[in-house]
Amino acid sequence: MGSAGEHPGAAVARPDGSRSKLAAVVVSARPKQWLKNLLVFAAPAAAAVVGRPVTFGRTAGAVAAFCIASSGVYLVNDALDAESDRQHPVKSRRPVAAGELSPSTALRLGVLLIASSIAGSIPLGGFALAGVLAAYGILTLGYSLRLKRVPVVELLAVSAGFVLRAIAGGVAAKIPLSPWFLVVACFGSLFVVVGKRTAEFAELGSLRAVHRRTLGWYRLAWLNVARWLSELTTVCAYLGWAVARSGSIGGRLNGVFILLSVIPFALIVLLAERAITSGRGGAPEELALRDRALQIVGIAWGVLLAVALAA
Repeated sequence: MGSAGEHPGAAVARPDGSRSKLAAVVVSARPKQWLKNLLVFAAPAAAAVVGRPVTFGRTAGAVAAFCIASSGVYLVNDALDAESDRQHPVKSRRPVAAGELSPSTALRLGVLLIASSIAGSIPLGGFALAGVLAAYGILTLGYSLRLKRVPVVELLAVSAGFVLRAIAGGVAAKIPLSPWFLVVACFGSLFVVVGKRTAEFAELGSLRAVHRRTLGWYRLAWLNVARWLSELTTVCAYLGWAVARSGSIGGRLNGVFILLSVIPFALIVLLAERAITSGRGGAPEELALRDRALQIVGIAWGVLLAVALAA
């Protein structure tokens, strides 16, 4: 191992190669996963109000609150799942599973972060936003303690965590959420979660039920059907939202652009499906950061929406 000047991680590494406690906490907080919390911006963006300074500030604050809460959830999860994580080829390197951070420390810090996020959200969105974050905390703790062991229910619980992020954006921005938007959020989230389970099913092989009990109940054909139904419903619901939105915005050209956005949206779903069937769906955040085709189509979708909603 080189000196601190030769290797950026050397300053926090111990002589035996393990991480310091601070580095272990940072890794357990999983900052890469914060990308998921950008979903909070979805509702204000769809309503074309995200550019207003006050709205943007409240929404950004809600994103920060979810980053803190989700990091707390990851710490609690790691504390409770340490034993099963040691059986996983990748998760065994997590600080708690690797013995670099004690389960009790991770548990206490996780609960503190969740409570802090709820209290800190009150000035941003009042008790309504705090209620959404409290629901997220209760849901995720319930998932860690019990729901993750119940087939199908665990898929719905993880999906609900994403949906609560989308709802938080509407609450923070003080805007109503359309039924079409909520359907897209619900089934799009379910698609992501089932895709992740599909990748885990293939990756873990005969050890799948050792790491995640519900994977012993699922069958690949069942996961495929659940994923396809989620994809179809998501795209159809987005089409419904686009048609409804095109009739309520400024000019005729804006309506055309918002309808055209259905094409890249459907392509995003198809590219994600291809990644899942290629064995790359186990980490959706990594897929979003590394898949160039997905990024290009995502940018095209964003540009079309931005132009359509600019009026």
